[in-house]
Amino acid sequence: MVLFSWLHNLAGTDVAAAAANAHALQSVERGLNLDIEAAANHWLAEHPVPLQAAVLYYRLYYVPLAWVLLWLLFFRADVYRTLCRTLLAMAPLALLVFWLVPMSPPRFALPGIIDIVAEHDHVAGSASRDLSNGRNHFSAMPSLHVGWSALCAYAVWLALRGKYPRLAFLAWLFPVIMVAVVVATGNHYVLDVAGSVLVLTISIAAAAAWDRCRPARAVGSCARTPPIS
Repeated sequence: MVLFSWLHNLAGTDVAAAAANAHALQSVERGLNLDIEAAANHWLAEHPVPLQAAVLYYRLYYVPLAWVLLWLLFFRADVYRTLCRTLLAMAPLALLVFWLVPMSPPRFALPGIIDIVAEHDHVAGSASRDLSNGRNHFSAMPSLHVGWSALCAYAVWLALRGKYPRLAFLAWLFPVIMVAVVVATGNHYVLDVAGSVLVLTISIAAAAAWDRCRPARAVGSCARTPPIS
């Protein structure tokens, strides 16, 4: 994750390209009637209770992620391996998009958007607007808040769907709520969420292909092993 963060931050330097891509994305959303970011943002700004809940949800989402990783590591090693393979596919794919398509978030590029996290997170909120802190502030596409939370839900669903199918589906509430949070706080566009879903889908397919190839390679290696006389 240290390497991922380093490469991620290196990608956030082309401010002009990030702004241009954001304006292009906004035009596409208007054409598709998906430009709900401003309305959602203003609604959240006027409701203090869900506003504070959204800020906490945005900042502390890594807590359930860590819990799921530890749970799988100690109790469902099979699902943990699948999760790791999916993550290994997802991380470089997301980095590739960050490098190729820098994207300014709505809180920077969309007029009238209130930067809710910056204004109401009194611990680390100001860091989200400090362009000199070495972080990548222009990687809205895809939303990894949504991507990581959806990956977490996918892993829990895999682990529970056999014995507890109804409980397994509840795991998907985690990324669904995250979608609402990242859009309403002004951190991501609706199409950023769509990008996250696409990246996760490709990564799941890549991990599944890896799993299918492993037995084939094992059989091939065994076939080439000379018999013991």
